[in-house]
Amino acid sequence: MEIIKLQEVTVIYYSKGSSILAVKDVTQSVNEGEFVSIIGPSGCGKSTLLKIVSGLLSPTKGEVYIKGKKVEGPQRGIGMAFQDPNLLPWRTAIKNVLLPIEILNEDLETYKKKALELFKLVNLNGFEEKYPWELSGGMQQRVSLIRALIHEPDILLLDEPFGALDALTREEMNLELQKIWMAKKKTILFVTHSIQEAVFLSDRVIVMSPRPGTIIHEEKIELKRPRNLKMMSSPEFIDYITSLRSKLGLKGGLE
Repeated sequence: MEIIKLQEVTVIYYSKGSSILAVKDVTQSVNEGEFVSIIGPSGCGKSTLLKIVSGLLSPTKGEVYIKGKKVEGPQRGIGMAFQDPNLLPWRTAIKNVLLPIEILNEDLETYKKKALELFKLVNLNGFEEKYPWELSGGMQQRVSLIRALIHEPDILLLDEPFGALDALTREEMNLELQKIWMAKKKTILFVTHSIQEAVFLSDRVIVMSPRPGTIIHEEKIELKRPRNLKMMSSPEFIDYITSLRSKLGLKGGLE
């Protein structure tokens, strides 16, 4: 079932008398429970599309629908995570996770139980009372993901959440995110600069052109799940990498 729909979305940014056409005539849909990645060159409008879907930014032209309802402002049924985990340093991990619940004025005790279950799901049980400075970068990103999930959103919007991590931690986080997705079956729209990461995680990869961003290709990823790191050296995986690189006009390595 279609859960996200963008219809002829165009975004123009205005600043000091000038204008920038960021995204042009994007029409796309995402089905319920689907994991879709967006790749493309810097400045092509990937993050802009996430803001449009979340309702944090209105399109200059076109419309966005969530479950058939037109988006006209921020959506409660959406969780978001970014490259920076944005954890408050004076709050423990679990208190950072529960911050959205406080803002929504929901019952903290009810959601604390759910938070503890999520800490266990991402192998952070025992770290609930640690402060951000006591956690590694990967641990902080797991806390950020739990916070995005705590209010049980239908949709997760993830904007390069692992971009600042080292290669080994990033691979570990890819496995963790796959585990979360398979356990919770949320609809995920994931922005990344890594073709390898997009192929590993996704059901479908959307390729955007340089600015103004338009969709120039879609690649359906038909690899069995759960996926493991050994799969990255398989001929099938490398074929997907090669195909996507060619659509981006790239030559050489995997990234």
